[in-house]
Amino acid sequence: MKRTITKPSKPGNLMKQPFISLFLLLSFFSTRTFGQAGDSTKRHTEKIKKGWNFGALPSVAFDSDLGFQYGVLTNIYNYGDGSSYPKYRHSIYLEWARTTKGTGKNQLLYDSEYLIPHIRLTAEASYLTDKALDFYGFNGYNSFYNPDLATQGTPDYISKMYYRLERKMTRIKFDFQGNITDKKLRWLIGYTMFNVKIKSVDIAALNKGRNQNDLLPDTSLLYDKYIDWGIIPQNQKNGGTTNLLKFGLVYDTRDNEPNPMIGMWTEALVLVSPSFLGNQFTYSKIVINHRQYFTLHKDVLNLAFRVSYQDKIGGKMPFYMLPFIFSSNQIRDGLGGAKTLRGIARNRVMGEGVVFGNLEMRWKFFRREIFNQNFYLALAPFIDVGRVTRKYDFQTNDPEAAAYLKLGSPEKFHKSFGLGFYGAMNQNFVAAINYGMSMDKNDGTNGLYIGLDFLF
Repeated sequence: MKRTITKPSKPGNLMKQPFISLFLLLSFFSTRTFGQAGDSTKRHTEKIKKGWNFGALPSVAFDSDLGFQYGVLTNIYNYGDGSSYPKYRHSIYLEWARTTKGTGKNQLLYDSEYLIPHIRLTAEASYLTDKALDFYGFNGYNSFYNPDLATQGTPDYISKMYYRLERKMTRIKFDFQGNITDKKLRWLIGYTMFNVKIKSVDIAALNKGRNQNDLLPDTSLLYDKYIDWGIIPQNQKNGGTTNLLKFGLVYDTRDNEPNPMIGMWTEALVLVSPSFLGNQFTYSKIVINHRQYFTLHKDVLNLAFRVSYQDKIGGKMPFYMLPFIFSSNQIRDGLGGAKTLRGIARNRVMGEGVVFGNLEMRWKFFRREIFNQNFYLALAPFIDVGRVTRKYDFQTNDPEAAAYLKLGSPEKFHKSFGLGFYGAMNQNFVAAINYGMSMDKNDGTNGLYIGLDFLF
């Protein structure tokens, strides 16, 4: 399971970097690792861990529009008698975070192959609120983007919130996996409930406490215009509830789940939103994910890549379900941002079908046993690419909308590159810092992401 605790940058503006989080994260590892000397690439035999272990980090960041973020996250692992180490028996992830402007995260994730004998259970209960979620329209570059519209002091300035909307979401998930022939080939059956509530940004709430000269203008944002133009239908504008069933096959030969040195992880999933579960909008979707790992230097250097294809195969998807990226173990917001296209604005690449890929070189340059815990540090340069393959179909007869839509450009691959820095304790608790840069100004400028785990 992979998590993130900071937001990507806004297009056209350097992100207000969470210096406090960065300082605390670096301090956490420097006090435990950099004080040790020696050959960091020497082959190391790790201490076998038993029983319960946990790692915790503060969830701290700052954005002048969203406020100061404060909270805590922890990942608790149980290794039993140690016979399966570094594979855990139970994993419990908890995060609670708030900002002074009202954005919040309340999340519980659980993963185990031992709670139900011979069945792997992955469960989630989350309540996520975002006062200013990125919204740039549909179909990637087809959607016109002008950073000046959200940049104060420019001639075209409308509002810093122009490419934003407000979303509150409850998500409940239960996925079950079991062996077919051996532990490499598994079946998967799951259920996920999304309750999504959407409205325009609450400008009055964000203006509380602001200087009189720095008030956000109370004006129509892109989301409001899409409603007025009929691009977002009236029966979708405020969100809704979607119940998804998931069926699939998973083939997994990884040698270590948190950071494999060799093996592959491939899955084919079908998602269905049927009417008998009370869904207003019924549709089906196919998801194919392939990740592969190659050892270049034993225990030290490996190459990893991921390719994903996700496409609607029938029915009508509501616009508020477009951003989600699915796999057998997680659901992410994107395409764009911390867990898909680093350095590209979150939700910049949004359509009914998408394809994306990530390529990383992972170098474990430091490894030590410290305070009875196994630590390593790693660097990972990366390249991320993705694009819309099936457009979100909409209709509008508004002449202003027609003129606006003509300003867009043909869709093509969105590309970014950057560097990741990782610190791992007992192989499973992996703190991560990733910095990505967009290769096209129409996708944003850069993003700094502080969270947990390798990308895939």
